[in-house]
Amino acid sequence: MKKTLVIFISIILTLSSKVKALELNAFTYWLDKNGLQKVSKIKSYDNRSEIPEKAKPNYDTLLYFYWKYTNRNWNNNPKYTDIKASENPYKFKSELREDNYVKKQMQKTALLSYLLFEDGKIVVDEISPKDKFGKVFTNETKFHSQSVGKSFASYILGHAICKGYVDSIDAKLNDWPILEDTLYYNQKIIDIINMKAGDAKYFSPNDTANRFNDTLSFYTVTNRTIPSVMAMEFEGSKKSGNKWAYNNLLPHLILNYIIFKAGKDDFKDLLNEIFSEKIGIEHDITLVMSEESAFSKNKSTTSTFLTTRYDYLRIARAMLQDWKNDTCEGKYLKSIFERKVKKNHDNYADKKHAFSNPKSYGGFFHLEPSGMKGRHIFIMDGYGGQTLTIDFDTGRIVTTLAVHRDFNWMKIAHSVIKKGK
Repeated sequence: MKKTLVIFISIILTLSSKVKALELNAFTYWLDKNGLQKVSKIKSYDNRSEIPEKAKPNYDTLLYFYWKYTNRNWNNNPKYTDIKASENPYKFKSELREDNYVKKQMQKTALLSYLLFEDGKIVVDEISPKDKFGKVFTNETKFHSQSVGKSFASYILGHAICKGYVDSIDAKLNDWPILEDTLYYNQKIIDIINMKAGDAKYFSPNDTANRFNDTLSFYTVTNRTIPSVMAMEFEGSKKSGNKWAYNNLLPHLILNYIIFKAGKDDFKDLLNEIFSEKIGIEHDITLVMSEESAFSKNKSTTSTFLTTRYDYLRIARAMLQDWKNDTCEGKYLKSIFERKVKKNHDNYADKKHAFSNPKSYGGFFHLEPSGMKGRHIFIMDGYGGQTLTIDFDTGRIVTTLAVHRDFNWMKIAHSVIKKGK
């Protein structure tokens, strides 16, 4: 038995080293193709797919992970769909001003993009300079949403409710056979989108968001199909408590439930109605399927979206318009704000980021940032520094995209929303 285990481990290590060598060759080719100097001081963090949040990577490492984020990480995942660009994309008005602090942040940190929208116009527009990431990150680059996609899933849910595909946020998940004999069956949608599903014990204590509490589970939450997860991880599971517990499964669950209710064709039509016709996106948006979907008859979408810097702002602006105009979708946003719940805020030692600073959560949005109690501010946050912050009271929006969360979000976003500067 021990001999077999040693052989198995040896094979895995050999394959891993070969994959790493091929990966580095592809990265070197990409550097040459884009006129970038070869790098030598790369830290791979034990071949992780993402830079650890607390790491302090050098430029070579940042560039390597930027390549992974834009060329490799999602290549193993089939596309669920490409949402087509609008024939009449929304055109922003601009009245640009210089912000020296933001410029310094672009130079010194892993920020890729910063946009400030106020009074119906873009007033600060900064993109990574050429000597950082500017040779490879442009206005046309599609960058991953990470958990910002959770909030997009919520916005899609709002439209699905308004179109009549889903009854309401109080509807129970009792008509989807896949969920039978799991803790999610018969739960209200509001508890799912508020992350109060009572499922915390089924996720790894070492990675509560993205891995199941099963040492034999090879795939992350993001890479699994919903039927596979329900059968292998949650069969016979029981709800345990109702404290807020964040994980990556629940937005996937909601999106795939909408597909079940609407049908695949109508779901794709719904996406085009939202993003192409209503929002007016300038470039195609890719919605990524789980990796397991590539070799399974059961297909599941994730909540990962690949889109461009201005289209992220277009999506946030559409939410702002819905709120202001009190549309059906605007009423949905207001309802999830009213039904918000308290996060386990004391668990975060560092409260200086878009994820850890807000005290409440509602409908896959972070709510109630510090010092702004009672204000209608919605924050979308994704791993590594992808953030969209909307102040529905003033009409101000701040967006950031980054390779790594090493920038001063409190100053370039929180303070701007709180004080207007």
